[in-house]
Amino acid sequence: MNIEKTDILEIAGEQFSSRLILGTARYPNPSIMMDALQASRTELVTLSIRRHDVTDNFGESILDLIRGGNYRLLPNTAGCYTAKEAILTAELAREALETNWIKLEVIGDDETLFPDVVELLNAAQELVNRGFVVFPYCNDDPITCRKLEDIGCAVVMPLAAPIGSGAGIRNSYNIQIIRELISIPVIIDAGIGTASDAALAMELGADAVLLNTAISCAEHPVMMAKAMKFAVEAGRLAYHAGRIPKLLYAERSSPLTGLIHHHAEN
Repeated sequence: MNIEKTDILEIAGEQFSSRLILGTARYPNPSIMMDALQASRTELVTLSIRRHDVTDNFGESILDLIRGGNYRLLPNTAGCYTAKEAILTAELAREALETNWIKLEVIGDDETLFPDVVELLNAAQELVNRGFVVFPYCNDDPITCRKLEDIGCAVVMPLAAPIGSGAGIRNSYNIQIIRELISIPVIIDAGIGTASDAALAMELGADAVLLNTAISCAEHPVMMAKAMKFAVEAGRLAYHAGRIPKLLYAERSSPLTGLIHHHAEN
């Protein structure tokens, strides 16, 4: 079975060969950002609407760069703290960027940057009603994820750890439960720090990984982007291959039959 050629990620009727989604914040400069996107082989790129006027601090249009690279744009509502703010931001993004895809973030406070579940669910329901394809960033809570699926979201995006922490997957059990409960794509969002974190996320059954800081703030962003590409691919293959069970004691890998026995001399 050649899973590499047939394992396509499908979201809202669109297909992607890459299961790595990247953000566009905190890169040293636009050139490094574009080189990292290319090295990662990502096809879907997210951009904060509230924190950018679609132009970065270097005076160049991030939007033009992304579109020039032929990437699918996923605007997000980063920086919103209420459902009302998030809905307004989503509407602005739809009008300005001509897309009904939106990564929905509704943050509870500045200290933890954890999602506000009540506001998130309210915003998700309203955006789905308005015809948006909603990608909700949420806690690694199976019940919240199930409610988001029931609302009609296109995916669920549970965090691995707090945004920008690089702490990796803190609760692999919840991720596995979410994978078992949810039929729509599960995308791990936030907390990935290095390639092994991304591989583990995929081994647990995630359909994709979204990350930003782990690449943009790495010592060598382009190199890390390439590492993340291979990590996601390796983790996905391992998930399909099926790992061996974990045992408390050793188990021989070679059979005892047919061995040459040495007998002590009398």
